Amino acid sequence: MYTGQVVFAQLMEFLPRHEFNACVQRYRGNARVRDFSCRDQFLTMAFAQLTYRDGLRDIETCLRALGQKLYHAGFRSKISRSTLADANRLRNWRIWADFAQVLIRHAQSLYAKDGFAVKLDHAAYALDSTTIDLCLALFPWAQFRRRKGAVKLHTLLDLRGNIPCFIRITHGKKHDVHVLDYLPIVLGAFYMMDRGYVDFARLYRITQQKAFFVTRAKKNMAYSRRESRKVDKSTGLRSDQTIVLQGEKSSQSYPEPLRRVAFYDTEHKRRLVFLTNNFDLPALTIAQLYRCRWQVELFFKWIKQNLRIKKFYGNSVNAVKTQVWIAVSVYVLVAILRKELNIPRSLSEILQILSVTPFEKTPIFQALSATSAPNPEVACCKQLTLFDL
Repeated sequence: MYTGQVVFAQLMEFLPRHEFNACVQRYRGNARVRDFSCRDQFLTMAFAQLTYRDGLRDIETCLRALGQKLYHAGFRSKISRSTLADANRLRNWRIWADFAQVLIRHAQSLYAKDGFAVKLDHAAYALDSTTIDLCLALFPWAQFRRRKGAVKLHTLLDLRGNIPCFIRITHGKKHDVHVLDYLPIVLGAFYMMDRGYVDFARLYRITQQKAFFVTRAKKNMAYSRRESRKVDKSTGLRSDQTIVLQGEKSSQSYPEPLRRVAFYDTEHKRRLVFLTNNFDLPALTIAQLYRCRWQVELFFKWIKQNLRIKKFYGNSVNAVKTQVWIAVSVYVLVAILRKELNIPRSLSEILQILSVTPFEKTPIFQALSATSAPNPEVACCKQLTLFDL
C-alpha cells in the first residue's frame, strides 16, 4: 500500500521553491503576514483551479472538510474565505505574474524540440486576444460598453507545446494593436497575427529587430507591385508578389518592401491575402504558418472550459489578475508535469484526473497513466435464480 504524499502535494513538488520565494520577496508578499503565507494562497487558488470551485465559500467548505489531509498536502494555515479574499485583493499580482514566467521558461525549454504543423528551424508564436465578460456593477473599472464590463487577455502563444509565453490583461476597450508595444521580440522568430494588429509603424519595429511577422492584409491597403513570382495554383496559391506601400502614412511608417501572398481556401471558399517581411520561405509555407495562428484560438477555448477564468473570486483589479496568473501557472505546471513524466494523455484528461484525486495517496504517475482493467462480474454461486428460462 502506498503511504507517501497525496497527489496534490506530489504535483506541487514540481514548483521551483527557490524561485517562488524570490518572487515573493521581490514584492514583499509575506511582509506582516502571521499565518496565511503566499504559498498557502497559491496552494488554495491552485486547488480551486484544479477542482473547479465556484466561489470563496465553496473553497473554504471543501478545504476545511479535509481536516488533517491539508497538512499533508502542504497547507500550513487554516483556510478562511475572508483571509483569502483579502490576500487576493491586497497582495501584489506581480508575484504570480513573475512566478508564471519562471514556469513558462522551464516549460519552453522542455518543449523546445517539439514540432508543430510547419517544419521550421526558428521559434514561432501566435498572437491574439480574448474577451471575458464581466458585470459592470461589480467590476466598474472594467468598462467595455455602456452597460457591460469586460477584460481582455492578450496572449502570445509559443507553438512548440502551446505555451502562453506572454500575457497582458487590460480592460475591454483596449485595442489589440497596442499590445505590440509590449511584445517581447525574439531574434529570427515568426509572429502570426490577424488584421487587428496591422499597424505598419509597429510592424516595422519587428523588422528592425530582425524578426518576422505574418498577418492578413486589409482590403483598402494601397500598394504598388514590384515583382511577381510563379506559384503552383493547384496548392491554393494565387500570387506571390513583392510590393511597396503607397499610402501617405503607411509608406513612411514602413519604407521597405513587403511580400504579398494570395491564397484561396477551398474549404471555406474564400480568398486570403497575407503580408510578411520574410522573402526566403516558400509562399505555401507562409500560408501554412498563418493557419497555425488558430492554435491560440483553441488555447482560449481550452482555458475557458478547463480553468476558472470566467468567474472570479474577487472584484478588484488585483484579485482578477491574481486569479488569471495563477490559472496560467496551473496550466503551465500541468504541461511541465506531462512532459517530465512523459504521460501519454492530453492536458484535459490530466486535469480531469487531478480534479478527483488531489488527496489520494497514490503515486502521481500511476494515477495519471495507469489504465486498470475492468473487473469481470462473477456470479455468486449462492444467488438463487429469480426467473426460470
